[in-house]
Amino acid sequence: MSVITASSTVTLHFTIKLKDGSVADSTHNMGKPAKFSMGDGSLSPNFEQCLIGLQTGDSKAIELDAEDAFGMANPDFIQYMDKTRFSGQDLEVGTIMAFSGPDGSEIPGIISEVNGESVKVDFNHPLAGQAVIFDVEILNVD
Repeated sequence: MSVITASSTVTLHFTIKLKDGSVADSTHNMGKPAKFSMGDGSLSPNFEQCLIGLQTGDSKAIELDAEDAFGMANPDFIQYMDKTRFSGQDLEVGTIMAFSGPDGSEIPGIISEVNGESVKVDFNHPLAGQAVIFDVEILNVD
């Protein structure tokens, strides 16, 4: 049995739940597990620490405060844009849209308000500011 260390590559299924028990995301819905390397930045350092020592076949519920999960909402990540930038698009509050980042990458933004000619877009992670529970099921450790 392989044990997760700071240099492991891990394949796992996860389900992210909010404190009220509602499911926010799950690899089971996607039909395939997630694979990542410890320390590659895809998970918070605190979450990685909770995985160290787990083995193939282990399941664990990991509770994380907002700071240790997706971070706190950052007011700098909220932008107001002119409605003309969205010509022909249906602007509905709660819609997630792709925007071009400074480096050309796609950044998801959530339409949080439409007021006259102004559109408020929130680029924070949808789960920022929320405590979550990760149910993990370790499938493989390399």
